[in-house]
Amino acid sequence: MNQDDQSIILPVLPLDDAVVLPGTSVTFPVTSDDQAEALDGAVDGRFLLVPRIDGRFMSHGVVATIVGEVTLPDGTRGVAIEAVHRAELGPAIGGESGLRVSAVERPDPDDPGPEAAALAREYRAVVEEVADLRGDRVRVAHFLAGISHPGRLADTAGYAPEIPLTTKAELLGTVDVVARLRLAIDAQRERLADAGLRRRIREDVTDGLDKSQREMLLRRQLSAIRKELGEDPEDGDDWSERIAASAMPDAARKEAERELARLERQPEGAEAGMIRTYLEWMVSLPWGTRSEEELDVAGAREVLDADHAGLQDIKERILEYLSVRRLRRERGMDEGRSGVILTLVGPPGTGKTSLGQSVAKALGREFARISLGGIRDEAEVRGHRRTYVGALPGRLVRALREAGTMNPVIMLDEIDKVGADWRGDPSSALLEVLDPAQNHSFRDHYLDVELDLSEVLFIATANVADTIPGPLLDRMEVIALDGYTEDEKLQIARGYLLPRQVERNGLREDEVTVDDDALRAVIGDYTREAGVRSLERELGKVLRKAARRVAEGAEGPITIGPGDLHDALGRPRFHHEAAERTAIPGVATGLAVTGTGGDVLFVEASAMTADGPGERLVLTGQLGDVMRESARIALSWTRAHGTEVGIHPADLAGKEVHVHVPAGAIPKDGPSAGVTMITAIASLASGRAVRPNVGMTGEVTLQGRVLPIGGLKQKVLAAHRAGLTDVIIPERNRRDLDDVPAEILEQVTVHPVLTIREVLDIALEPAHDRHESIAA
Repeated sequence: MNQDDQSIILPVLPLDDAVVLPGTSVTFPVTSDDQAEALDGAVDGRFLLVPRIDGRFMSHGVVATIVGEVTLPDGTRGVAIEAVHRAELGPAIGGESGLRVSAVERPDPDDPGPEAAALAREYRAVVEEVADLRGDRVRVAHFLAGISHPGRLADTAGYAPEIPLTTKAELLGTVDVVARLRLAIDAQRERLADAGLRRRIREDVTDGLDKSQREMLLRRQLSAIRKELGEDPEDGDDWSERIAASAMPDAARKEAERELARLERQPEGAEAGMIRTYLEWMVSLPWGTRSEEELDVAGAREVLDADHAGLQDIKERILEYLSVRRLRRERGMDEGRSGVILTLVGPPGTGKTSLGQSVAKALGREFARISLGGIRDEAEVRGHRRTYVGALPGRLVRALREAGTMNPVIMLDEIDKVGADWRGDPSSALLEVLDPAQNHSFRDHYLDVELDLSEVLFIATANVADTIPGPLLDRMEVIALDGYTEDEKLQIARGYLLPRQVERNGLREDEVTVDDDALRAVIGDYTREAGVRSLERELGKVLRKAARRVAEGAEGPITIGPGDLHDALGRPRFHHEAAERTAIPGVATGLAVTGTGGDVLFVEASAMTADGPGERLVLTGQLGDVMRESARIALSWTRAHGTEVGIHPADLAGKEVHVHVPAGAIPKDGPSAGVTMITAIASLASGRAVRPNVGMTGEVTLQGRVLPIGGLKQKVLAAHRAGLTDVIIPERNRRDLDDVPAEILEQVTVHPVLTIREVLDIALEPAHDRHESIAA
């Protein structure tokens, strides 16, 4: 408020979530003590009406006068008031009963100017248009004719229930007449638009019954007119030409022409819309389109090597496929159906998904990807039948349309994570797709015609092969990607990951250098994984720190060494803990394969006096049934043959043996931990600690024979990453060592064994140091 303004002190009557504008006459019941105090304390019959919205008072109110009092039909006291003009509120006045404030009256000027008069005419026109749509034009026009002042005219917006409360509050707080008129006109225009929309909706409902008939007649007339004029019909309606130009097989063309005949007999209605959608899918498929293959074997090798380091098995298989195609084409042989269904099985981050794009580029084909993770509806593969509302073809048909050719490379990503429920089993639907003897006549439920998928090169990916159904796995050519060695990771980081992260973080190659020692430290101390996904993520963190230094004005190229990693990555997350864990008897280091690659697995054994007679076995660590049986076999063999390896019978007599596999929150199962469990129990009973640099794997029998296991390469790689130098494997897995990189075998000594006695001779420390046993 200005200091020159003359203020008045009046009681306040709050209006909860309501706004009364000047010029309004209302009668309301007096239902609270606050209202009664405000009315009884009115000064010369005057008081302030102040809106209280969401519990907060506005800064403006209206000065109101009491016109009279009445008794309402229910006996409640009622007061008739008239809002006179605005008032700007000041501070509250204490010391008297009721709420009283100091306020400055803000009446409208007698002549607000020509602009206000012009806006007032516009306001009248808009309000009369609203009244016309509502069928009340005469009464509203008569009411507005009695109001001459532009400011008072704008305040009549308070009578409209459709105008929001916030807009009315804004009108009350707008003292300037011109600004108030503009605000009121905008509010009335919104009413006009809403009323017009409602009227159109009513008219559409009324006219909707005969709309389809009228549209059909107009379409026929339009078609006849175009025919007489010799004009071409619209592309979307000339189905016959589009079907003829699509190079469909005869069976598919007959089905499309049959549906077109139905459409011509019934050109309108819901059924016609479904037929048009079907025909659109039929003509949009690339029936006669095929990519011209690049059969340059040397060029394909360059493309594959440029995009991915390592992965020699899959590269060799693609080049073999390419060579066969080239020879058959050059020698005039029927190329036939490819029959190639490749499945890449390996841990996350080994490049399985991105390899599909490189294969497509090397072959000169289009690429499409279908993510199968979490799919539980068979219709996602085969499509929905057209009887259902919103039916669509399956993902394979959509992938063909996306690729634009009939011979693309289609990647079936995460095929090991396909589920099944009451909607069907998608993996069973894939049996036909991935069978070279059947997929030349694949039938999608929506199209209901045969599709030739034999020219498609399918590449599936999976983390583990165990969860892929047997019949489906039988149709695939499995290529294992068992992870990378440290040297391979270094090569990938230097040639692929680091340049990509340099570019992504806004740097130039000459601005930052990461030496090999730093890369090896990131690989060994921060990212102990089979793939390189976490490695790239950690390199991104390191380079973001460098980008900040460059942005802050650091001069010269930034060189990152091992000592600079702590600031970006924190303390190392991994260390070689085998020596620490196996320092006491009863702990052995095993090797396992998980969905993320190979890993080390510690088996701990402890013993105590049993509560009752006999021996007991306690197992913890979320062990599966097979692993629990391995523990049972391990204890039985140790008790039966312990004397052969220096264990006294009294060491286990009457003892409760507890076997625990740490990481108890992770379920574990499989037979390959048998030798590790026997070694842990034998170490406990004999008091001989397990050598800290030894890891082992193998299934064991009650006679002590060591049986072969799977995933040997991944387990040896995991042992190398964990710093182990000796690995015990079953003798029958010796031939699998050919898959292990030579540089790993130079650093890790592998001991193939036939019996558990050989395992204990290699794994346990010498017996002369025995100073403690269970019997003690």
